[in-house]
Amino acid sequence: MSDSILIAREGGLARVTFNRPAYLNAMDFEMGRRWRDVAHELTTDDSVGAVILDAAGPAFCAGGDVLAMATSNAGGTEVTETAHIIHDGIRTFALSDKPIVAAVQGAVAGGGLGLMLTADYIVASESAKFVSKYANIGLTPDLGVSTLLPAAIGQRRALQLLLQDRTIDAATALDWGLVTEVVPAAEVASRAQEIAGFWLANATAAFGQAKRLVRVGADRTFSENLDDEAATIGARFETEESRTRVAAFAAASAKSARPST
Repeated sequence: MSDSILIAREGGLARVTFNRPAYLNAMDFEMGRRWRDVAHELTTDDSVGAVILDAAGPAFCAGGDVLAMATSNAGGTEVTETAHIIHDGIRTFALSDKPIVAAVQGAVAGGGLGLMLTADYIVASESAKFVSKYANIGLTPDLGVSTLLPAAIGQRRALQLLLQDRTIDAATALDWGLVTEVVPAAEVASRAQEIAGFWLANATAAFGQAKRLVRVGADRTFSENLDDEAATIGARFETEESRTRVAAFAAASAKSARPST
């Protein structure tokens, strides 16, 4: 089994770790296939309630491994095929019903932005840096960057990153909405663990469905989204977990509404 991406399981939590630190966790051809396979494995596993996406070494992800592409004698066709494979993994994770938190340290560059934005909640180190660099080497965005980046920070800011040689720091990334929280480097892992733990300790399946509705809804009509919302809340209402939680909420509400004597 490949060790370019590691999986560790702790009960309902699955931890996915980019593991090519010597290459700043840039994805080569093999790692791209591994990413797709991991995505399909975890999103179809009913025992998985939440996912942490993190990385080994000083950087989160430098995107695609351009050096590997340049020295492999691969042509445009092979690069396109690999992009499709990685995109399959991104789409599978992003549109799944598994809530994902990313723990981000160091540099996030190029396609690493798209991989990071696969997560629904992003905790970044105070020292994290974010940059595009596509056009600097004559390439164009991939790994979901042209869609996920403007969805997160708006079209104008996305174009600033893509059309200028600009690197933004963690504080700016937080201000722009690129990341959800910024914490000291020593606290990134524990904070991501805390967020995943909150999902798992509560109705993680409901959090996952909420994430799915938002992600999938961006590409559908309002009417289709309303139909999905109606079907999803009805299905959740039929679960034993929801019945228990709704009953507890109703009892607490009734108690607080009674006049004191």
